[in-house]
Amino acid sequence: MSRIRDLANTIIGALAIVVVLRSFAFATYHIPSESMVPTLEVGDRVAALKFPLGFSRFSLVGGEYLPRFPGENGRIPGAMPARGDVVVFRHPRTSEDFIKRVAGLPGDRVAIRDGRLWLNGEAVPLQDAGRWSYRDADGRVVSVAAFRETFPGAQPHTVLLRDRRSASGDMEEQVVPEGRLFMLGDNRDNSSDSRFASMGFVPVENLIGKAGAILYSFASCEQEAGLRCAPRRLLEKVE
Repeated sequence: MSRIRDLANTIIGALAIVVVLRSFAFATYHIPSESMVPTLEVGDRVAALKFPLGFSRFSLVGGEYLPRFPGENGRIPGAMPARGDVVVFRHPRTSEDFIKRVAGLPGDRVAIRDGRLWLNGEAVPLQDAGRWSYRDADGRVVSVAAFRETFPGAQPHTVLLRDRRSASGDMEEQVVPEGRLFMLGDNRDNSSDSRFASMGFVPVENLIGKAGAILYSFASCEQEAGLRCAPRRLLEKVE
């Protein structure tokens, strides 16, 4: 009986440590889709750090069943992400965990025109980064234009735009409401994000953590002439 009690205490202690770490230190997120290519590839395992953004009930394991935290945005402390941060958050409609890039803060005027982001009346700078061709998850060869996009005060990151874009991906100018964020995927024409009613503006309360590093990647593909192949990555910073 003594050994059983010791084993049970060890298991309970280990579970308690995991719950505390996942609630207050970091969460991990598996990339299931191509919406953040090339920043994040299908199969990447990302660590999202919680302390840079403070904590809400969604930060805690099982916290969605807790009452809203005090404060204007339901966060302690009331930290805000910066434009350009890649964040994990709770989807406001489906309650799934998603990962996107913060493109607009409360009060920003945001619009998408011909696939390009406009912020507070100005087009966000894009620098040509050539063309990329790759085979998507369905086996089709996709050719896209790559650009280095730079938000005010942020480091450049790469976005992809297809030649044949659907007009449904564009958006008339809107003001980001107080307590909300405007999210975009880096693979602009293959991302379900704040442009669409299925997600809309995301409450600041729903933030879980800021993507800090790609821990490892199970992305894989066969090398083909002229086609980009997703790289294998280990402990690589998310930018």
